[in-house]
Amino acid sequence: MLKIDPKKIYFLDVEDDDCLFVDGKIKGSNITKESFNEKTAEKYKDAEVLSTFITSELSGKNLSKCPNLKLLVTRSVGYNHVDLKWCDENGVKVCNVPDYGAHVIAEHVFALLLASTRHIIEGEERTEDDSFRWQGLRGIALKGKTIGVIGTGKIGLHACRIASLGFLMDVIAYDPHPNKDMAQEYHFDYVDSIDEIWKRSDIITLHTPLFPSTKHMINEESINKMKDGVCLINTARGGLIDTKALVKYVKKGKFGGVALDVIEHEKNLKKDKELLHLPNVIITPHIAFYADDSMGCMYNEAVLSIERFINDEELVHQVIGH
Repeated sequence: MLKIDPKKIYFLDVEDDDCLFVDGKIKGSNITKESFNEKTAEKYKDAEVLSTFITSELSGKNLSKCPNLKLLVTRSVGYNHVDLKWCDENGVKVCNVPDYGAHVIAEHVFALLLASTRHIIEGEERTEDDSFRWQGLRGIALKGKTIGVIGTGKIGLHACRIASLGFLMDVIAYDPHPNKDMAQEYHFDYVDSIDEIWKRSDIITLHTPLFPSTKHMINEESINKMKDGVCLINTARGGLIDTKALVKYVKKGKFGGVALDVIEHEKNLKKDKELLHLPNVIITPHIAFYADDSMGCMYNEAVLSIERFINDEELVHQVIGH
């Protein structure tokens, strides 16, 4: 067992409603709403273990203010907000939570999709204005439509399942590492080229991590290959979409609908101001993950990683470190 002072274990980015998930799990540890960033890092200079969320700024510059840091646990699937190079060079082990409710995020995909294709928000606004007119709100049926799923990790696979077995859609998917067994079980087909997704899909949903190779995968070139009237859904990472290109083609009427749970500049909404107010675009504030059972699982998995680290056991969700 490693000698870790519980007082040097910090859970940051914890909302009031979530304190019960953490309180008492590791006795003596610290719980705060505060995020870890350039302004707050000095407060945690004695930290040996940090557990944070995507709202924290985990650059090497900020983390260097914690010279005794041994373990960093991000309570998220993605870890592009963590300076992995710095952590590796400084002997800091990094863990994530690879699945705290993939089905929850996939469900939100279809909440967004239905809201977009069936004009749910506009219809609600009309009734709020004492108008019960249906004219102009004709939607599209999902049955028989082709949905292109980019990325078939846990979330993408759930999206394939819901689309195929639930809505009876034709599902095509692109992934550099296809899961052919699940494709057979969930009745979807892989395509050899991402261009087939652009060209064949009536609806496109993104489920890939944000890497340099995937940044701005939705851009002028890819949009021009898409069908007119295509519906685009993104619950993955905002940086997958070139916002300027998206705004340009929404204005041109290229898209039948755009529904986003993530945007490129979530920490500086002024940069995405035009996108936020475009008609035919629905945006939710990064809440796809935010459901009761998923939050509990998120904290339990994070605590498990910390407990295994303290007990000098193998870290099952380790991203980097030896």
